[in-house]
Amino acid sequence: MKKVLSTFGMAAILLVSFSCKDKKATSKINADNVEVAANRDEAQKKLPVMTFDKKEHDFGTIVQGTPQETIFKFTNTGDAPLVITDARSTCGCTVPEYPKNTPIAPGEGGELLVKFNGSGNGAVTKTVTVVANTDKGSEIIRIKAYVNPKNGQELAVPMKKG
Repeated sequence: MKKVLSTFGMAAILLVSFSCKDKKATSKINADNVEVAANRDEAQKKLPVMTFDKKEHDFGTIVQGTPQETIFKFTNTGDAPLVITDARSTCGCTVPEYPKNTPIAPGEGGELLVKFNGSGNGAVTKTVTVVANTDKGSEIIRIKAYVNPKNGQELAVPMKKG
């Protein structure tokens, strides 16, 4: 009988102690903090989207050393401010200019100027990587040109073998 009473006594003590712990944890939850966390989580789902009017520009045939430039227009089609933190080319002959660290509101747009110094020979393609706070983290745009030497001699365009 003593064992049965001892077992019930221990069970009652454990039950009371666990129920007290649950009440203490529940009482520590602040409803304002829950709302702030929910708003923060919802805001993190909102992202900017960088939409370009074109992703590639072809300068056509140019003479070697003739500077070229083009503008890539973009719009923030997302639902959070867009911030471009970097834009870099695959080489020093191509230089992008962009609105660095300037928030661009949803629905607003901007321009990215790409300057190419005309170096190279034959078919030239250069890539510019635009780093921004989008879901992908970066966007790729390209410029192309067919560069002829300065001496006026056109380069032979390779024929496709059929």
